[in-house]
Amino acid sequence: MEFVDAHCHFDFPRFDGCREEEWALARSMGLTQLVVPGVRRKHWERIRDVSRQFPGVSYCLGIHPWYVSEHDEVDLKALSGLLELRPGGCVGVGECGLDRMRGELREQMPWFEAQVALAARYDYPLIIHSVKTHDEVRSELKRLGWSGRALVHGFSGSYQQAKNLVDRGCFIGVGGVITYSRAAKTREAIRQLPLDSLVLETDAPDMAPAGVDKGQNSPAQLPRIMRVLAELRGMELEEIAFALLKNVRRMYGWVNDTGCPRIRE
Repeated sequence: MEFVDAHCHFDFPRFDGCREEEWALARSMGLTQLVVPGVRRKHWERIRDVSRQFPGVSYCLGIHPWYVSEHDEVDLKALSGLLELRPGGCVGVGECGLDRMRGELREQMPWFEAQVALAARYDYPLIIHSVKTHDEVRSELKRLGWSGRALVHGFSGSYQQAKNLVDRGCFIGVGGVITYSRAAKTREAIRQLPLDSLVLETDAPDMAPAGVDKGQNSPAQLPRIMRVLAELRGMELEEIAFALLKNVRRMYGWVNDTGCPRIRE
């Protein structure tokens, strides 16, 4: 079976000194591709360096809502300039979004709006961080006329919230939260959603599955998350693995709607 980790902070210091070992372990389990999201400008070069070192590792460029206060208009212009160049290995805009639990939404909102606009301008998918802001994210995407592809990563919420996002064309990121029996609402939402709306991710080193120490998550945990997902949905592993692979390829634009490889101009 072939796996893709749609959202993994493989550039973070947690992997320093063991990145090659972690990559080899995950590859031995079937991982073929991994996408590293950007969170702040000062780390963009680090992300690109990691991507160059590991065939199969792509990246996104963006400004995370936790770090908007570090940035200004110059950084948005820099982001726009990089996206316009379509650098090799860059597959999306983000991680951007809203977080009610950290910072002020009124400060985060303009940065989210700006990155939605950049993704639309340069035809990139969006990688969205949403914590207790699913309704706001959906409303903003609708207000801004977003019609592209988007991943709401690390989803935790109700079925209705997830369905509303899917109805706006979003994919839903499935990660370690579903391995916790106490996450009944999220598990039920993931069980009910259309299979073609789900994308597998780890968010490593964060969002650790049950039994893994906080901050020690790894892309090697991806098969375990998929096994729990298969159990939730009552599906065979091979069947769900194939479906998830198709979904992530569509999400990142690696194939077109017919399933054929997409070639950028």
